[in-house]
Amino acid sequence: MKAAVYDRNGPPDVFRYDDVPDPPLHSGGVVVQVAAVSIEGGDVLNRAGGALTGDPHIVGYQCAGYVREIGADVKNLHEGDAVVCVMASGSHAELVSVPELACWRVPDGLSIEEAACVPIPFGTADDCLFEFGRLQSGESALVQAGASGVGLAAIQLAKRAGAVVFATASKDDKLARLHDLGVDHGINYTTSDFVHEVRRLTEGRGVDVVVDSVGGHVLAGSLQCLAYRGRCVTVGNAGREQGERYDLSTLMGGNQSISGVFLGAEIATDRVQGMIAAHLSDVAKGDLKVVVDRTFPLSDAAAAHAYLESRQAFGRVLLIP
Repeated sequence: MKAAVYDRNGPPDVFRYDDVPDPPLHSGGVVVQVAAVSIEGGDVLNRAGGALTGDPHIVGYQCAGYVREIGADVKNLHEGDAVVCVMASGSHAELVSVPELACWRVPDGLSIEEAACVPIPFGTADDCLFEFGRLQSGESALVQAGASGVGLAAIQLAKRAGAVVFATASKDDKLARLHDLGVDHGINYTTSDFVHEVRRLTEGRGVDVVVDSVGGHVLAGSLQCLAYRGRCVTVGNAGREQGERYDLSTLMGGNQSISGVFLGAEIATDRVQGMIAAHLSDVAKGDLKVVVDRTFPLSDAAAAHAYLESRQAFGRVLLIP
């Protein structure tokens, strides 16, 4: 099969498009012919500095396609089924081998490209807001990096839950598009101090929940945006700042909290399995929206990663084998 591979960490140009062996079929899993790869923020970070588990390494943990082979112990999938699947690595390829438990059928009415964008962003956003952020109707939520995959999902889920939604983005035109998805108060972090703006817009109170996928100094600011008993959920390091230290003693006076979220730790639980299936159904029905910014051929993975890193994208960037 063909895959976008690399032998060392680094910038996007470490990718090369090459022939590699087909992945093996396991008894409890399936081999999927990949039709669309959603590039996740973690894919970019892993390419830049993550562990190389293959030689050469194939990065990527979310894609959609069609079941080509079925292991002897698989019970609920059949050859030809359209599925979206997650994996520790390997999505940037023509074929992936994944356990049955890491696959969800693509509902009728949902395109394979849209399906490729759902499990990780919507599942992560759901966990941040509700499982760990404990967001309730009538509360307020700040979504950092609102135009990202997790950001777009979190905005829609928070609004649907009856929250007042704040979001940050780097451009006014992005904020205008975010308003159409449910943002009540958009903040351009390149022209405004987002902490000051959140405090101003809430008359000094702050927000009940913050979803922060950026980390670094932005996370420090997110903590300053919390209301009394506010909950900050950190779910990434898109800003790539290393060694940032936080004075968490400041949280005590306001009975505030900070939690870290990693969806992968609970991906096999009944709770997350059902939650992701429900999100796929809701996107298929039009109750939630997937926004695809643009697509690239798999052979152009370097250009796709560079585009995502440029922070120009609004929504998902896809690779098509």
